[in-house]
Amino acid sequence: MRNMIRNAWRSRWVTVATVLAVLLAACSSAADPGVSSGGSPASSSSGSSPAGEKLPQDLSSTLYQGSDVLGEGNLTISSLQGKPLVLNFWAGLCPPCRAEMPDLQEFYEENKDRVNLLGIDVGQFTGLGDQASAKALLEELDVTYPAGFTNDGGVMRDYKILGMPTTVFIDSKGETFRHWGGVLNKDLLTKVTNEMLELESAPLNY
Repeated sequence: MRNMIRNAWRSRWVTVATVLAVLLAACSSAADPGVSSGGSPASSSSGSSPAGEKLPQDLSSTLYQGSDVLGEGNLTISSLQGKPLVLNFWAGLCPPCRAEMPDLQEFYEENKDRVNLLGIDVGQFTGLGDQASAKALLEELDVTYPAGFTNDGGVMRDYKILGMPTTVFIDSKGETFRHWGGVLNKDLLTKVTNEMLELESAPLNY
């Protein structure tokens, strides 16, 4: 009888551990070498999308805020072509996304004349919140950069979102410059953006 009780409790703990592991994986990307699963910056960038790769999908988005900056409330990524874009995928109930947002806000305030920044809420595809929780997080953290949500069901696959947050740096031609899984701080955001802009301004060698 005692062994039966012990085995029952052991089975419950295994189930709890499995559920916790799944939830942790939903908000991290251990499979990606450039990913940080906690609140600290990722140590290196991911090579999952090579530089110069065309975006796989013209992602559509409905903005929560920022239509005055980007010109319309319903937009596509291609409509922003002509100016480099930092595309950040996040969710309202994702702790690492919350940790990253203040740095994104600072980066936006310092670089909005050089690049566009757009946050895309994918909570409905990750189980990490809905539109209400996403908007509540934006308000709580006083986020002012453009942010919205997408209903495009293929976004997780097409943009290689293996964990949260994920950030894609897109040049003015609409090509992927860098794909980064994990939390970015302001310094890293600025560093990668500078590299992208320097490459764009470099003279062509014939």
